[in-house]
Amino acid sequence: MQPIKLPRATLPKPVDLPRIDLKVPSARIPSYTPMVIPPSDLEAPEDVEKEKTSEQPEPPSLRIPVLDIQMPVPETAVVVTAVTTAVVAVATTTVTQSLFEPIKKKVQKQLQAKINKWKEKKKKESSESSKTQPKTKNTKSKS
Repeated sequence: MQPIKLPRATLPKPVDLPRIDLKVPSARIPSYTPMVIPPSDLEAPEDVEKEKTSEQPEPPSLRIPVLDIQMPVPETAVVVTAVTTAVVAVATTTVTQSLFEPIKKKVQKQLQAKINKWKEKKKKESSESSKTQPKTKNTKSKS
């Protein structure tokens, strides 16, 4: 038996690359200040007096000099809601009016034409019925 001859591969020499030194990574650890939440059954000690709370401040008002009255100024959220509603209503009305105006005119013309035909038909019927009906005399019968 003869030995098996296997082909030999000739590989190129490796490329000499320069060595790169990398710094060791560092991380910033997040930190926070803890929030203290008191328990729900927390009460003041007996010897401590409760702090007197002041009344709510007056809402802002506007002085109208001619009428000499104070008018309360509404909150910003109320004013924004009212203005937004008004703008949407005006925009919707303007757009729909321009869309429906031509349709309204066409429908009005068609309805007026139908009404005119109906009037003419009634007029003809009434004039024909008055021509065809004989005039009757009222005679009193003696009994």
